[in-house]
Amino acid sequence: MQTAVVILNWNGAKLLRQFLPSVVETVDNDAVVVVADNGSTDESVAILEQEFPTVLLCKLDKNYGFAEGYNRALQWVQRELAPTLYVLLNSDVQTPTGWLQPLETSLLAQENIAAVMPKIRSYRHREYFEYAGAAGGFVDQLGYPYCRGRILDEIEKDNEQYDTPIPVDWGSGACLVVKAKHYWEVGGLEARFFAHMEEIDLCWRLRRAGYEIYCDPRAEVYHLGGGSLPNNSPRKIYLNFRNNLLMLRRNLPPSAAKCCKMTFRLWLDWVAATLFLLKGKPSFFAAVLRAHYHYFAMRSAFPFIPMAADGVRNLGVRSILIQFYLRRHKKFSDLQH
Repeated sequence: MQTAVVILNWNGAKLLRQFLPSVVETVDNDAVVVVADNGSTDESVAILEQEFPTVLLCKLDKNYGFAEGYNRALQWVQRELAPTLYVLLNSDVQTPTGWLQPLETSLLAQENIAAVMPKIRSYRHREYFEYAGAAGGFVDQLGYPYCRGRILDEIEKDNEQYDTPIPVDWGSGACLVVKAKHYWEVGGLEARFFAHMEEIDLCWRLRRAGYEIYCDPRAEVYHLGGGSLPNNSPRKIYLNFRNNLLMLRRNLPPSAAKCCKMTFRLWLDWVAATLFLLKGKPSFFAAVLRAHYHYFAMRSAFPFIPMAADGVRNLGVRSILIQFYLRRHKKFSDLQH
């Protein structure tokens, strides 16, 4: 068995009924669909057992979050099935016919490719890219993520302008195909992140180990988005700000430049927090403060560990904020690299 399509579920009974049928109907013959239930308290498990008999069920005893939930699920999958490839697929993704084969082919074409993602379009507005990944993810030199097709909150219409397969900095956890051996070689997803930024951190470590991450737009899927935490959630703000700083601390080599970047990032976070307060969002302001408090409490547990390809590949543009707000570059194709 070559491929395990693994969907992590937590209290997502409605999403399972809505999206799982498309996955079951469109997987290849040499692939198996697994749903790992993250300790749901709704009717998810009963639905899976009664309505999806061909889907394998991995029951976790509690909600471990996205990162540790996937690590535990994939450990189970590796023991039971020993696949060559894992597909990390969100429970709110619709998959059309033929979506998986190009990704498998692209990933297996070269030994140094560790992971590949499809083009991700919006489920609700299908002519547009979807926020979480679009047509491939990048990280600017201050650690801010952006995508082909999405800069900050500006989302482009898909006019096939980004249909060329290219190496990227990161692939979206909404749909990411990764070689099992490389996943475990770099330690899998960072469990302490709980959720958010974990796939960017994983891809960064894979690239530091000498592998490539690709986006292959010959495959596309449709993502609903916001299934676990809405974009206006203080919890999501907290996790994004904290985990982004921890990711930078672990993956940027120690240097004076790193010290300057981290200091500047902390300052920019305070600017963002102040803007939240001025906009009447005190819960967001408090979320940034908590993120910084826990970053300083946790940072000693995230030392930089040298890897094979450190320094070989630069990050993206110097500052996506300057490009977006000062130079008014709202599209990926307009960015000055």
